[in-house]
Amino acid sequence: MDFQRLILFGALGMVLLLLWQAWLEHESGQPSAIATSTQPAQSVSPGLAQSGAATSATATDDVPRAPTTRQSPEPGDTTAVPVNQTLPSAQRVVVETDIVRAEIDTNGGDLRYLELLTYPVAVDRPDEPFVLLNDSGADLFLIQDGLLGSGHEFPNHHTPFSARATDVRLAPGENSVSVDLDWTSTEGVSYRKTFTFHRNSYYIDVTFSVYNQSASDWLGYQYQQILRTQVVEKSSGLGFFGRLPSYKGGAIFTPEDKYEKIDFEDMSEANLARATPSGWVAMLQHYFVGALLPLPQEDDAGYEFYSNVTQRDSTPRYLIGYKTTHPASVPVGATRTLGTRMYVGPKETQRLIKADAKLELTVDYGWLTPVSSPLFWIMTYIQRVVSNWGVSIILLTLLVKLVFFPLSAASYKSMARMKKMQPRMKTLKERFGDDKQKFQQAMMEIYKKEKINPLGGCLPIVIQIPVFIALYWVLLESVELRQAPFILWIKDLSLQDPYYVLPVLMGASMFGQQLLNPAPMDPMQQKIMMALPLVFTVFFLWFPSGLVLYWLVNNVLSISQQWVITRKIQAADSKA
Repeated sequence: MDFQRLILFGALGMVLLLLWQAWLEHESGQPSAIATSTQPAQSVSPGLAQSGAATSATATDDVPRAPTTRQSPEPGDTTAVPVNQTLPSAQRVVVETDIVRAEIDTNGGDLRYLELLTYPVAVDRPDEPFVLLNDSGADLFLIQDGLLGSGHEFPNHHTPFSARATDVRLAPGENSVSVDLDWTSTEGVSYRKTFTFHRNSYYIDVTFSVYNQSASDWLGYQYQQILRTQVVEKSSGLGFFGRLPSYKGGAIFTPEDKYEKIDFEDMSEANLARATPSGWVAMLQHYFVGALLPLPQEDDAGYEFYSNVTQRDSTPRYLIGYKTTHPASVPVGATRTLGTRMYVGPKETQRLIKADAKLELTVDYGWLTPVSSPLFWIMTYIQRVVSNWGVSIILLTLLVKLVFFPLSAASYKSMARMKKMQPRMKTLKERFGDDKQKFQQAMMEIYKKEKINPLGGCLPIVIQIPVFIALYWVLLESVELRQAPFILWIKDLSLQDPYYVLPVLMGASMFGQQLLNPAPMDPMQQKIMMALPLVFTVFFLWFPSGLVLYWLVNNVLSISQQWVITRKIQAADSKA
């Protein structure tokens, strides 16, 4: 009967684990996003007015409407036209720096494609760069922008620009490289859109230079948006337990509401319309991010963060972006440059911090961020010295054990005394038989007399739980640990051990630790405790090897500490 109950408890535990995993996946898509930097106005030469094609922009349902203000009349009719299943394309401009290879399409001047040259798609494919932005196939991810207004023709992300060069590469000794796209309206307003890529940087500057040779003053707004489709990913990471609960979707940051996730379901239910003086808009995925960083406006004018969904009945395309709420003015014969910035690349904490806009919040450790962030910070500094993330995890575990040494020592002393009392507990069990109440009373009297805390042995495990979960999120979310090798067969600490060596060693260490602990008096509890190392071993087979390494090292250190303390207590008792 006890064996059947054990099987029942094991099955219940498995169901609870699966429910917990499903809840994490659900919570990862719940609503839960930054500041800016200044760029002064620049001028362009009158010769700019002669370049480009005199063609008006196309109005579609994926172009935002210009805001209505006192300085700007209501925009004219923007009747939506069907959006093609495939994105229209014209000439491609290829840009290559030391760390990215990008493609800009002259049809709209969109950033359509971007490879991360220093991030292979997999350990076994080191020469194949990871593709972050893409405008073909089912998984679309690209960045669009343009200008809005009324009374003039404005270039949006459907406007046919002309490019001066189609192959632009960062030369040795250069710190940046630029791409110019030109277009001139039929009324004589010339536009130049410039992308600037920087050495060893995933930040890209985008400017619109407006040269007004028309017969009236120019008033316009700037917008920028990210287009993304939702694609169901293959199961990975936890084997048959399901997909790792990493978030994929939109996010925004505003000074008022701080970081907030705007997932695909939120966009489908209602369009976002959030007024803010500053902030950022982003699309997140595991390890990588595309973020739009609007620059401060004159007169403290702000922005409206928005979202939209097109092609709902076929393959929905999710749009999230921002537009300025105060019109920029360009008098007749004058020139003005409007600027913005974006970050497209890995969620490397040190690079994100450089934005000085809380962009590092895209590395989402969840509710344990106050614990996870310091752990990652310490690991980073250790890694700079040892140059191995696995060794950094080992040393971090040692530091954690040292911090909690006084509490752990007290707990191990309590367990050692409880183990010493086991013969007396067994005698009490035989004396009172099935009278559990009297047995419990007698046992508590002994604990009180011997100054033993029966819950003291649980303290080390309770202390470990927040650190364990926090480190789990660090290993899951930190791109620095992606494809980070340890030793021999461990080529990627963010993935499971391919030969299950670490999980088996971890299970053996748990079993060894149990031998040092006092065995429960209840036979059913004894069976459950003896089964725990096996159950944990099975669970840990699919956990990131870096996390299993932490748990293994922690167990080994705990066994060593507990063994030393137990020997000291035994030696003291023998002398007494």
